[in-house]
Amino acid sequence: MKDLLEQVRACRVCEAHLPLGPRPVVRLSPSVRLLLIGQAPGTKVHASGTPWDDASGERLRAWLNMAPAEFYDETRIGIMPMGFCYPGVLPQGGDRPPRPECAPLWHAPLLAAMPQIRLTLLIGGYALTQYLGRGTMTEQVRMQPGLPRFLALPHPSWRTVGWAAKNPWFEAETLPRLRGAVSAALR
Repeated sequence: MKDLLEQVRACRVCEAHLPLGPRPVVRLSPSVRLLLIGQAPGTKVHASGTPWDDASGERLRAWLNMAPAEFYDETRIGIMPMGFCYPGVLPQGGDRPPRPECAPLWHAPLLAAMPQIRLTLLIGGYALTQYLGRGTMTEQVRMQPGLPRFLALPHPSWRTVGWAAKNPWFEAETLPRLRGAVSAALR
């Protein structure tokens, strides 16, 4: 795993497409029991090098009912995005999608190096599509077609606040299921 992570952190495959240059952000170890697969780092995470070190991370930790110390215990919880580097901004605003080179290049070897994974949280549309296939994010989060291996979540951005208000089952049903599944995976 150490050598593999060094290779990931040295990756320059899509460097020409990255406005802030490459800075792969990933936290993994062979003993991980819970894996979080999100989208790609934003500018704040790119600057700090710490995944989910932003408002979305605060919301995600609230969903998990988890303190930062537990969330960042990389011996138990792994964090691996679809795109490891900040992809830039779209002309109309918002971040670009994760670079398409990352997941096909790195996910399989990294997953193979983590045999203890009990549960993977798929966070946001890009991870949901990659691992669960096509379908709306709302359907995948409501129906949870990947359980018990995968648990589907929306991306915890500010946009999700409005979505959650329109879908009260998320807080009433999904968050308790999420917390129970995470607790079981970490036991």
